[in-house]
Amino acid sequence: MKTVGAAAGAFMIVPRHVLGQGQTPPSEKLNVACIGLGWPGRKDTDALAATDNIVALCDVDTNREPDFRKKYERAKNFVDYRRMLDEMGKSIDAVIVATPDHSHAVLANAAMKLGKHVYCEKPLAHSIAEARSMVITAAKNKVITQMGNQGHSSDSIRLFCEWIWDGAIGAVHTIHAGCSIINSGMDRLAEVRKSKLKPPANLDWDLWLGPAAERPYHPAYLHETWRGWVPFGDGTIGDWFCHVVDPVCWALELGAPTSVVAQVKEWDANSRSDVYPRGEVVTFEIPEKETAHGKRGPVKLNWYTGNQPIPRPEMLEKDRTAVDTGAVVYGDKGAIMYGSHGAGGVRIIPESAMKEYKQPKKTIPRVPGGGHEQDWARAIKNGTKAGSDFYYGGRLTEIALLGIIAMKRMGTRVEPARVDGSDPLANPPMRKGWEL
Repeated sequence: MKTVGAAAGAFMIVPRHVLGQGQTPPSEKLNVACIGLGWPGRKDTDALAATDNIVALCDVDTNREPDFRKKYERAKNFVDYRRMLDEMGKSIDAVIVATPDHSHAVLANAAMKLGKHVYCEKPLAHSIAEARSMVITAAKNKVITQMGNQGHSSDSIRLFCEWIWDGAIGAVHTIHAGCSIINSGMDRLAEVRKSKLKPPANLDWDLWLGPAAERPYHPAYLHETWRGWVPFGDGTIGDWFCHVVDPVCWALELGAPTSVVAQVKEWDANSRSDVYPRGEVVTFEIPEKETAHGKRGPVKLNWYTGNQPIPRPEMLEKDRTAVDTGAVVYGDKGAIMYGSHGAGGVRIIPESAMKEYKQPKKTIPRVPGGGHEQDWARAIKNGTKAGSDFYYGGRLTEIALLGIIAMKRMGTRVEPARVDGSDPLANPPMRKGWEL
């Protein structure tokens, strides 16, 4: 692969065996830096602080989270991640990337090229080309990586996989998955387009934009609302797909769909370049596959977001609450329902079937304490792989991003095999000076 554009020509083209195993750090504690001090970055940092050293904090907003910064008063503070890597590169072992989606690839690749292990929040990237570049960079530099879909380290996701492999519901053929949350800037679109505000002195707006095209500042873009804006986030599907679909991706070894079709309401050409819709239904046709657990037939994965709810299962008792964020997995012998983050609350439905089911033996090793960040830290120290490394996380992210491409093509059948590096939706241009 000579270019990222070429890398965007095939689905997950990096063989797993080429991924690096990393090096054990010189001490028992890692020196960790965090880029992005929103809630995900603070959560990840706190999780690692129990066993490792937090040596640097970086955020483009100097007023962001003063109390959090005080908690790690020994850590050096930065605004520009490039200056942080230049000044402290030799003393940093690992980097957390917890910024808006559009800057994940640029920041993570910069750290990995310096040999730093990287934990990146989900979704892995903002485009298919970016996701693949991160997989390639991780392999080339032999670093340990982890995508921040925390449920992948849970006991419940392992339980779900063991049930599927045991044949608890037979051969899986249909999945209804989704999230009721709405990530859309629709309500503020007119306001933003009329604004001529200047960024506050505490914010480096140019750095916040990063690889995104230049545009005037507006507070509606910042902090927890950026997910609803197309130039910066990946909507609800980007926010939740890597949590909700993770269990079936692992259990069924889901890969590239043969086709993707999206049905979207309240989204027109005037709005869809800037904001995500309030709801969508995306259908992925996954081909049959020979897996480590036998042949798996074709699977239809339906994704529901916002005002398009997951259909209530007919076999679910009337007095039981249907899932609004999670999935219902149908096999030829029954169904399983679970919530988000690693198949939380996983149950065979109806309850009578759950009571009759004889639990199989545990075959997947559990993560001590279920800590996703700690799973990554242990992998670095032991020279092994983390559970949701960039190879696996990239696969999950790519499926979600194909859904976004289908959404933008408004009902047109998308064939992923035809999506290549020349497609601006798979490999969009990046601002000059921020190219991968």
